[in-house]
Parts: sequence; C-alpha cells; structure tokens
Amino acid sequence: MMTRASVVAEPPASGGGPRLLVVDDSAFERRCIARLLAEFDDLRVEFAAGGRTALEALRDDPPDLILTDLVMPDIDGLELVRRTRELRPGLPILLMTAFGGEDAAVEALRAGAADYLSKSRLEKDLKPILRRALDACVVDRRRRLLNERLVRRESEFELGPDPDLIWALAIALVEDVAALGLLERPDQIRLHVALQEALANALYHGNLEVDSELRQEDESIFHDLAEKRRGLEPYRSRRLRVRAEYDRERAVFEIADEGPGFDHHRLRREIEPEDLTRIGGRGLLMMRTFMDEVVYNERGNVVTMTRRFPPPRKGDRGQTVATTACEASREAVS
Repeated sequence: MMTRASVVAEPPASGGGPRLLVVDDSAFERRCIARLLAEFDDLRVEFAAGGRTALEALRDDPPDLILTDLVMPDIDGLELVRRTRELRPGLPILLMTAFGGEDAAVEALRAGAADYLSKSRLEKDLKPILRRALDACVVDRRRRLLNERLVRRESEFELGPDPDLIWALAIALVEDVAALGLLERPDQIRLHVALQEALANALYHGNLEVDSELRQEDESIFHDLAEKRRGLEPYRSRRLRVRAEYDRERAVFEIADEGPGFDHHRLRREIEPEDLTRIGGRGLLMMRTFMDEVVYNERGNVVTMTRRFPPPRKGDRGQTVATTACEASREAVS
C-alpha cells in the first residue's frame, strides 16, 4: 500500500516559500534528490512514493511545482502529467527519465510537461532546470497577487475584417476577466462563447453584410462571400471597435461595427425551441443566455453586454486562477 511521505529538506525561514512535490517510488532516489535540493533555502520539498499518492496530494493540497519520475509501478509519470493537466491546468511538471526514456519524455512534453531531465545528469541539470521553473512560479504568484488587487481595467481595440484577430481578441478578453479569479472555468467558457458570437455577428453580419440565411443549405457559400468582401469596398475599410471595462463586480463589453445595423427589436420575443438548432440566430441566443444583459443601440450596430460576477465567498479571493495565466508560467519554464 502506497503512503505519502512528506519531508522538508531545509525549513524555510518564512515558511512561505514555493512547494515542490517530488514523486518517485525509489526511497534511494528520493534521498538523493533531497540532498541535491538542500541548498534551496526557501523551498519546501515534499515527497510522494508513487503517482497515485501524488494525485491525492493534488486534490487535497496542490503544490506549486512537481518533479516526477517517468517509470513507476502504479501510475507512471506520463499518466501523472495527463491527470495533473485535468486536475490542475498549468501546474508546472518536470519529468525525470532514465536511459532510453527520451521518446516517452517527448510524449510527456506534448501532454503538458514543462521540461524533462535525465536521471544520469541529475547532479548537473537538476538545479538550473529547477531554478528556471521556480522563477516562473514566482512570476506567476506575483501576477496572481496583482490580479487579486486589480480594481478596474479598461481597454479598447480597433480591428479590420480579420477573423483570426477576432478569435484572438475573444480569447484575450476572457483571459483578462478570468485573471480576476471571479469566474470558474465553465463560466469562462460561456463568456468566451458569448464574446465570440457577438464579434462574429459584428464582423460577418455587420461590416461584411453576409446574411446568415446563406448558411442554411451550404456553409461554404456564406464563407466564400465573406472572404470575397474582405477585399472589396466598402467592406474592407470598415472597422470593429471593441471596448472592455471590468472591475470586481461586473464586466462590460461594447462591440460596434460600421454596417447598416439590423432590427434588434425582434430579440425581445421569447426563446423558441427551434432557436437551438437554427444556424442563423443561435449566436444571439447564446449571447442572451450567457450574459446578464444584452442591449443594442437603436440602429442595431452597437451591442453592449454585461456579465456580473458573484460575490467571492469568504476566504476564496484569488483562489480561481485563470488557466491561461498558469499556462504562461508553464511555457516560461520550457
């Protein structure tokens, strides 16, 4: 039966340093690693004697960083990487491999590991690789602390008829809001859907004036016309203007296009079952469903969407961290 063994290599003076979880089924290897890590003054080191025990630790009290062996009898390092990515997206994982484990290490990197090192080179490589990872963790922790203290932020964007930038903007706006730590992952996804639909409506139906009815029978007709109009006047000169403003109570997004507008008064009708399957109008339904308020100007070319945040529970402030912020920390390590 696997049991969790936790030790502190060097008790940090402040007790608030980053926590490293070392996962290895060999007691001898764990002692060797403890010796190598003894010089890290502000590092709290804990040990797990297998992948299953490590997963229990992740659920109960996740560390800041994981260093794991690749080959273990219960759950190997590759599977641990995959499950960690599901449980704690963005948590940096360093993988230790024995001779001949390079192929598996590459697979682990693709699955989400931040870096890997050979056990035969631990004495030479462990310290610099771990130092890089810890530096990235410190940056990420400071970013989280700053986000917890963010009071208000406002940004404005002006974009041409470029779908790739539209999709990138939707992701960036969600990342900014998620960094506040006030929305759980499912709500972040809903926010992304609403923003993506609103931006797509503004680009395709607003500035490019492509009717959604064209999508009913053949999607290619819709997209071919949109692509053609991106290079024609007056469509190619039209701009999307996006303003985002958010604080710890709500996020407000204003999306304005330069098209002729549309009759938005029909949005006041009740949602019908066929709206869920109809291609045209589904976006408006998603916007109304996932946002607390959706308001158009009289012309119908400016939409303002509001998403209110639930009040944080006592002791929860800053606990929900943007996935992408953690991802940035992981990428910085590699």
